[in-house]
Amino acid sequence: MFSRIALLCALAASSGAMELKSPDGGLALTFDVKGGAPVYSVARDGKPIVTESRLGLEIEGAALTKFAVVGHRVSSHDETWKPVYGERSSIRDHYNQLVVDLGTLRLTFRAYDEGVAFCYTLPKGTGSVTIARENTEFRFPFDHTAWAVYSAQGKYEKVPVSKIKKGCERPLVLQAADDLFIAVGEAKLVDFARMKFAPLSPNAVVSDLSSKVTAALPLTTPWRFIMVAESAGRLLENNFLLLNLNDPCAIADTSWIKPGKIIREVTLTTIGGKACVDFAVSRGLQYVEFDAGWYGNEYDDKSDARAVNLDPKRSKGPLDLHEVIRYANERGIGIILYVNRRALERQLDEVLPLYRKWGVKGVKYGFVNVGSPEWTSWLHMAVRKAAEHKLMVDIHDEYRPTGYSRTYPNLMTQEGIGGDETKPVNTQSLTLQFTRFIAGAADNTICYYDARVDQLATHAYQLAKAVCFYSPWQFLYWYDRPPASPQKTPGAGGATPVMGDEPELEFYDHVPTVWDDTKVLQGKIGEYAVIARRSGAEWFIGFMNSGDARTFDEPLTFLDTGKKYTAHVYSDDPTVPTRTHVRIERKPVEQGSVLTLRAVMNGGVAVRIAPQ
Repeated sequence: MFSRIALLCALAASSGAMELKSPDGGLALTFDVKGGAPVYSVARDGKPIVTESRLGLEIEGAALTKFAVVGHRVSSHDETWKPVYGERSSIRDHYNQLVVDLGTLRLTFRAYDEGVAFCYTLPKGTGSVTIARENTEFRFPFDHTAWAVYSAQGKYEKVPVSKIKKGCERPLVLQAADDLFIAVGEAKLVDFARMKFAPLSPNAVVSDLSSKVTAALPLTTPWRFIMVAESAGRLLENNFLLLNLNDPCAIADTSWIKPGKIIREVTLTTIGGKACVDFAVSRGLQYVEFDAGWYGNEYDDKSDARAVNLDPKRSKGPLDLHEVIRYANERGIGIILYVNRRALERQLDEVLPLYRKWGVKGVKYGFVNVGSPEWTSWLHMAVRKAAEHKLMVDIHDEYRPTGYSRTYPNLMTQEGIGGDETKPVNTQSLTLQFTRFIAGAADNTICYYDARVDQLATHAYQLAKAVCFYSPWQFLYWYDRPPASPQKTPGAGGATPVMGDEPELEFYDHVPTVWDDTKVLQGKIGEYAVIARRSGAEWFIGFMNSGDARTFDEPLTFLDTGKKYTAHVYSDDPTVPTRTHVRIERKPVEQGSVLTLRAVMNGGVAVRIAPQ
C-alpha cells in the first residue's frame, strides 16, 4: 500500500518538490520550500490552476520565516458514508493525503477528484499562541472572471480577479475557460477567525482573517479548499467536498432531527397560529415558525425570551403561544421560535431547556455575531447546546456554512444569502445558485403570493426555487397567511397576502426538502439553472430563468429502465385564468423520453416525475 501511495507523492531529487495527485490522477498539487518559504501550486491535466503561491502564518512574538522539510508522510482514504439528510443519500470521501513536517509548522494537503484542500497545524509548545495574520496566497495564471460579494447577504459583482477588493466573501467562484471553473473557500470553521479574501497583484487573492486568533496549542486551522470542475453546475454537484472536510456526526441518536417545510406565522396571534397549523396539516408542511416579536422588541436588551410578551409594533395579539404549541404537537406539526442574539447571548442556557419543556422543536438564531474566533466559537457552541436539548437550529443573517451540519446535523439550515425578503432580481438569485450554494444549504425564505413575485419573477419560477435552492428546512409562503388567519393591521406591520387554493400548490405539497440524488442538467451563472433531484422513486426538476425566454430539451436518462412515469409540469402561462397564471400539464414519460422545458422571460418551470 505504501509503495503505491508513495508514487503519488514523489520527491524530486533536484528541488525537493513533492507532488500529490487526486485518486483519478487529474489534479496535481505540488509542494516545495523555496528560499525558506513553503509554496504550492495546483494543475489539472497538466494545465496550471493555481500558480506558485506562498503559504504562511504570522505569529506574534515568534518568527516563522525560514522553513525546511524535516519529514513527510503520505496516505490515502476511501469510504462511503451516509448523511442524516442532504442533497444525496450517500457520499464518497476519497482522497490522497500528504502531511509535511516543517518543524514548528505542519501542513496537511488532500487531493480529491473534486479539488484540493490544506490546513496548517502548530503542533509544538505549551500555553497559547496568537496568529496575527494568515498569508495563504491563491495566484492564478490569468486575470480570470470572478463573482465577488463583500457581505454574506450582499449583491454579487462579475469582475476580473484584478478588481476584487478587500473583504471578498467565500466561496469565491472563478471562470478560467468555457470548460474550467474554480471555487476557493474554507471548510470546518468551528473556533477560528472567518477567512475572506483580499487583493494580491497580479491575478491573485490572499487570505484575509476577520481578526487575530489566540488559542491553545496544538492548533489546527480550518481547511482552505480549491475546487475545480468543467462547469459551474459540476462545482455545485461537488459541494459535498465541504462535508468531507468536516468531522463525522457527533450525535448518537439523530431520530429527532426532522427536515421539512415551514410556514411563518405573520400575525403573532393564537388564531393565526392555529390557522397555520391547520394549513400545514392540509398541505403537507411540517413546521410553523413564530418570528420576531413574540417575546417583545428583539432589539431591546430587556426583552425576555423566557416569556411571551408581544412587541406591540408587530402585533396587537392576543397570542397564547403555549396553546398553539399544544395544538400543533397534537396534530404532528412542530413549532419553531425565533430569538435574536441579544437574548441568546444572555439567556441561552435558560431558554434551550425551557423551549424543550414547552414542546418546541427548533430555534431560529437571529442577527448572530460572526467573524471573530470568539463569536465563531460561541455560535457553534450554541448549536451543540441545542443538540443536548434535542432542538434543531436555523442561523440567520451573516453566517455562512462551512460544513458543520455533518458533525451536528441539528444545524438544519442558515441564511448567509439575500433571500426573497430582500427582493433579489433573477440574475442575483441565479448567481447565488452557483456560488453561495457551494457552501451548503441556504434559507432563502421563499414567498409565493407576495407582490414581489410578480415584480421580479413568476410563480412557476418560485415553484422551481423549492427544488433548485437546497434547504433541509425550507420556508414557503414567507409573507403569506391562510384565509382563516386574521388580517394584520397597519400598526402591526401592514397587510399580508391571503393564500388561495390555486391548483399548482400541489407541487409544494409534494416537493421534499432533502434528496437521494442531485444532478445539475443545465447552468450558467446569473442566467439559468436546470436541476434534477430524486427523493425515493420520484424526481423533481426546477428550471429558473433570468432574462429572455429559454427552452431546453432534457433527455430523462436518469429514470429507471422499464418503468412508466407521469411528468407533472408547471409553467407560466398568462392565459390561465388564475391570479398566479400557472399551467399544469401531465405527460407520460419513461427512461430516455425527452422533456421540453419552456421558461418565459424571468420565469421558470417546475416538474414532478412520479411512477405511474
